[in-house]
Amino acid sequence: MRRTTLTALAATTLLLAGCGSQSGDDGGSDGKVSPAPTTRSANPSAGACGDHAELKAGDDGRTVCVTKGGEVRLTLDGTKARPWKPVAASGTALKAINPGFVILPGDATAAYQAVSPGTVKLSSSRPLCAEPTAPGKVSCKGIEEWTVTVRVR
Repeated sequence: MRRTTLTALAATTLLLAGCGSQSGDDGGSDGKVSPAPTTRSANPSAGACGDHAELKAGDDGRTVCVTKGGEVRLTLDGTKARPWKPVAASGTALKAINPGFVILPGDATAAYQAVSPGTVKLSSSRPLCAEPTAPGKVSCKGIEEWTVTVRVR
């Protein structure tokens, strides 16, 4: 009886150790958590500017600041069924540079160099849900929007 109780307790402990470690969702279907943008700045949300910013889908709605000459890079993880549109930039403070290769279908990547002081809005979108694959299924026409404002100083 005692061995059974210890075995059950050990199994429960191991089961619970794997649960509850995830704190959010980037809106994708894979449940990955997107970290805050990384910058070479002490505190970019307090108005300090860094020379590099890495953006993900979870950074939607944020404002980041980079110094002139710095870089902004972003990767939006999508899926074949819910692909991100190419990233659009409105404004002239950033100049597009080579972002590298997109490995998976549905992802969107972009890279920019901060060339002059100003503000640029980066944006993309993707379907909120995948289109049905079988006849007679409900269709979803919702769109997930992604925007980040970049200030260049």
